[in-house]
Amino acid sequence: MEQDTRNIADGLNFLKEIIQIQLGQNFNKKKWFQKKSELQGLRLKNDQDPLANLISFYQLSTEESIVLLMALVPHVVPHFFDALIAEVLPKGGEFPEFGGVKGTNHRGMIPTGETVLFILAGNDLEKRFKIQQLFSSEHLFAKNKILYLEEVKLGEPFLSGKLILDQDYIDLFTQGFISVPKLSSTFPAQYISTDQEWEDLVLNSATLNEILEIENWLKHKNVLLYEWGMQKSIKPGYNALFYGPPGTGKTMTAKLLGKYTQKPVFRIDLSRVVSKFIGETEKNLANLFDKAQNKDWILFFDEADAVFGKRTGVRDAHDKYANQEVSYLLQRIEDYQGLTILASNFKKNIDDAFLRRFNSIIYFPVPSKEDRLGMWHKAFPKQVELSPEIDLEKIAQKYELTGAHIMNIVHYSCLQALSKESKVIQYGDLMAGIKKEFMKEGKSI
Repeated sequence: MEQDTRNIADGLNFLKEIIQIQLGQNFNKKKWFQKKSELQGLRLKNDQDPLANLISFYQLSTEESIVLLMALVPHVVPHFFDALIAEVLPKGGEFPEFGGVKGTNHRGMIPTGETVLFILAGNDLEKRFKIQQLFSSEHLFAKNKILYLEEVKLGEPFLSGKLILDQDYIDLFTQGFISVPKLSSTFPAQYISTDQEWEDLVLNSATLNEILEIENWLKHKNVLLYEWGMQKSIKPGYNALFYGPPGTGKTMTAKLLGKYTQKPVFRIDLSRVVSKFIGETEKNLANLFDKAQNKDWILFFDEADAVFGKRTGVRDAHDKYANQEVSYLLQRIEDYQGLTILASNFKKNIDDAFLRRFNSIIYFPVPSKEDRLGMWHKAFPKQVELSPEIDLEKIAQKYELTGAHIMNIVHYSCLQALSKESKVIQYGDLMAGIKKEFMKEGKSI
């Protein structure tokens, strides 16, 4: 479905008239200044459009709506501000009152906080101070990570920073949806999903029941917190620790929780986030949590031992800062309003002081022989047959394998069958696959 552009077009026309009125006053252009008596408020045609929805949801004032439109302008009409300035300064020239800067690659003017003040307050000092509050840390723009002013060099006016609209809102207004962020140096997380169903994940009943408790929280948390008023007495988020040997279903469980509650899941490898450089870890984590704020994502922290491992005494500055990094991460996790899952191979690797912070601590054991048999039966595609020599019950009883091991073995066996132009899984190939999995861990069958 194509994005409806009528609201953006109407918004930009409204913004153009507001700017022309202010420029008309400044440059004594009566035809522009006279528009003030004729100007009507911002009227948007489609009340289901993302732009209209955001203005309505946050009940933005006219001034706040104008700032939002100004931040969007460079992304939809690059020459917008330059064309208006050219009308009052056809021969060029400086007009510092208007603010604005040039980008590195962008050829048009990018508005700054000074641009906002000129357009909304002109030279009215009292009104300028009032408008400046739109950029305070307490304003909804900052609290909800909608837009902000870029930091400037020490000694330069705060309001000379570029007016920046968060990329999520740029995508939402121009495409109608928010793009899934990609793993990068500034966003240390990767979107993960699955085509599998709960029935494909074999877990013991105790583990499964605890997982279902988390699913219930994800489905009903808004009622619990806001309709039943529990937000005053409990924290808005939910923290869980998944621990157990590799391949026992920790990551798959996180994916399925996201799939069945329609929430994106992002995996963060803490071993990649943690930096040897002081302050970099906090910066990496801040980027992540700032992006996740108000998104209701599921954050899955893999290899949590990298940060939450047992602590030793503070021997040097690096130990001191490492403890600060852990405290920072804990605070951000506790403030996060969605589900946070930390995964570890061993519960004993996690510092005891951190364990009490979790709402749930869930053990993922090596599957029992009954569970292994169920995994073997579910793992093979319907298109193949098993050689009569293969007795899955005996194999499940004899070899202690995880779900990940079994899938690797089935993968290997199927490829061997395909290479022989056959649909029959041979006993020898299956055993070779088992041997390969044991060898990976330095074991023999």
